[in-house]
Amino acid sequence: MFSVSFFITSLLVILVPGTGVIYTVSTGIARGKKASIIAALGCTLGILPHLAACILGLSAFLHMGSTAFRILKFAGVAYLAYLAWSMWRSTGSLSFDEESEKRSGFGIVVRAILINLLNPKLTVFFFAFLPQFLTPGSISPVDEMLFLGSAFMMMTAAVFILYGLLAASVRNLIVERPRAILTVRRSFAGLLAIFAVKLAVAADE
Repeated sequence: MFSVSFFITSLLVILVPGTGVIYTVSTGIARGKKASIIAALGCTLGILPHLAACILGLSAFLHMGSTAFRILKFAGVAYLAYLAWSMWRSTGSLSFDEESEKRSGFGIVVRAILINLLNPKLTVFFFAFLPQFLTPGSISPVDEMLFLGSAFMMMTAAVFILYGLLAASVRNLIVERPRAILTVRRSFAGLLAIFAVKLAVAADE
């Protein structure tokens, strides 16, 4: 069950910047604190399908290199590449993509969910990670996985919100600096492209 080792390991995994962090931070800079919180919660909700797949035993099937897993991987590659291209070519003075300022809270949540939903590494992570902290011989492993998965999600939400608020706090420092905005935007685009390439390489292994 929940332990110090689970807490520390989970925290380290969550703190390492990934696609969800990039999206939350970029949203915080582009739209401010409220939008960054919405993005953080959306990314957290995107974890649910992976946790459900793990609990239902589908992750074991996908982890074995099935066609379904490869399709999911390439869908993730395509979506990350699209986000990277959209962010790179944007020339707006504040937004990181052309529709950023027009996107509603619901739109932010949908994009955040898609970012994590199309990240198959989360499924593999839950498959390889959560079982290590289950009580040996437990009569209710599903309940334990739900508990640990929920704890992981709460930690994710907290860390992502913190990232987003920190990004939003420096928003005013760069909002009137087009060159700084362009540099930040393209830096995020580059990171997303790197994640897409890494995922594409993994899909061929």
